[in-house]
Amino acid sequence: MFRKLKATKDTYITNKIIKNDFRATDANVGEAATLDLFKLYNEDKISGEDEPVELTRILVKFDLDPLRALTGSVLDIASDSFRCDLKLFDVYGGQTLPSNFNLIVFPLSQSFDEGVGRDVIRFQDIDSANFLTASVVSSTVALWHISGANRQGLLGSDNIDIISSGNLSDGSGVQDLFSVMTFETGGEDLTVDVTAVVSATLANQIPDHGFRISFSGTQETDDVTRFVKRFASRHSSNTYNHPALHVRYNDAIQDHHEAFFFNVSGSIFLNSFERGQPANLLSGSNLVGISGSDCMSLMVKTASFEKEVSGSQYNFGGSLFATGVYSSSFAINAFDTTAISGSATVADFVRDSGSITFDVFWRSNDKSYSFKTGSLTVKKQQITAFDNDTTRYVANIGNLKSAYKKGEKARLRFFAFNADEQVKAIKVPLYRDSDILTRCYYRVRDAYTDQIIIPFDEEDTFNATLMSTDSKGMYFDLYTDDFSLGRVYTIDVKIKRDNTEQVFKNVAGTFRIDP
Repeated sequence: MFRKLKATKDTYITNKIIKNDFRATDANVGEAATLDLFKLYNEDKISGEDEPVELTRILVKFDLDPLRALTGSVLDIASDSFRCDLKLFDVYGGQTLPSNFNLIVFPLSQSFDEGVGRDVIRFQDIDSANFLTASVVSSTVALWHISGANRQGLLGSDNIDIISSGNLSDGSGVQDLFSVMTFETGGEDLTVDVTAVVSATLANQIPDHGFRISFSGTQETDDVTRFVKRFASRHSSNTYNHPALHVRYNDAIQDHHEAFFFNVSGSIFLNSFERGQPANLLSGSNLVGISGSDCMSLMVKTASFEKEVSGSQYNFGGSLFATGVYSSSFAINAFDTTAISGSATVADFVRDSGSITFDVFWRSNDKSYSFKTGSLTVKKQQITAFDNDTTRYVANIGNLKSAYKKGEKARLRFFAFNADEQVKAIKVPLYRDSDILTRCYYRVRDAYTDQIIIPFDEEDTFNATLMSTDSKGMYFDLYTDDFSLGRVYTIDVKIKRDNTEQVFKNVAGTFRIDP
């Protein structure tokens, strides 16, 4: 799963000196197209200050509701594969850029209003948020505890603007809750890891008020001028440059029913439903729910050969168990000398036929009840003479629609089969089963500009765009809220197999998002 969450409000606050007369501490630029960061040292004059410093700080808030909707079902925020990156995109308009500076990102301790100001020249629009005021609720003004949203402290403190550290429930003790990025040339986009903050926010440990971004440490107070680092705001005409929270999480479920090989551990799955909705299995006279690890037994049997292994409710890699989804992982030894029929052993059957079909029984742990029976064909691993030719695949997404509505979750089915494989001609319409490929990744691009919206994410830890597999082939989900209205998109697929990579571009055409 790769999600791109949008900002619901953003602005920057400033104490800029205007006409060497006063500071624009009550100015608001909530609807400006850019988010500007600058620090001016002794550039302007103002009465009572010998070497005045002028600066700005960025405030941004993201909508975390899409993650809340998934938490507890398919999203485990405690998993090592969960990652959140805050992204701001550079806007270069020919202006002078500072270089060799650090930006620091803190979670906010109190809410802010975006405001409707637009004047970024004279800073004459008055509204909150500004350098003094965070928000106005029912005519009640909420001031920053220190001007510029600058009082920092420990999580849970009542009189702070930003949270610098805190003791979260992960057992790590007091830890820093800010992130820092170094800019060498000054033209880089901002990308910082805010996983700990987002996880704690979803767990209701940190208030959901967004982030403050500024120059770090003494770079706000030293005798150096830094003008101007500019990012796109959520009001920019280019929607692809809007502030975003990139969320990566490996939610792939890979069932090996159709790709189970001897000597290699594979996983098979069982789904349980109650009136069309996922529901845990029930067992015993008291109808106790079957849940957790090692909660059932799986027997694999053919003739006189039996193998008993445990089955568990499927775990997404952390502490989250999937409702109504069970799995078992095991391997069968191709050199097993256990007799199957007469004196013929497992090894004999594998040698002679290359595969064995087993009966599969999903049973309660006390073996008194079978929830489901089925079959599993285990095949010999592919062994060939030395061959550097890459398999030529025919690839398609069979159910891609030309348009989707906002708020949909589209489950897309990817099919691939060997283009050189001979198929026996028959008179009835031909249906070819997809090969089951366990290392398929998807990518989404703008069809006209080629800009990558969702990249191939193949890191061992995250694998956020790894496709799931089942008996029908490969599949993945797209959340239409993450895409801009009216734009046209296309999907690319990468297949990694036999030490090669193949990228199929523009698979199945294009699609757009409608209101």
